[in-house]
Amino acid sequence: MFECVVDAAQFATLKIELTNIIDENQDSLRFYQLGNNYKNKVEHIGIKKSIDLEAPLIF
Repeated sequence: MFECVVDAAQFATLKIELTNIIDENQDSLRFYQLGNNYKNKVEHIGIKKSIDLEAPLIF
């Protein structure tokens, strides 16, 4: 799983590239477009340390 913040052009490119490389019989993709106020829509509770929402996240 990975998460990243991208602009509209980057989103379109990323979506095309990922769609072209997945194996639809084994993989799945989900895209969440959170809008300009995405920072207000992300909440975390628990032990994980704080992350930089502007940097790509790879799990």
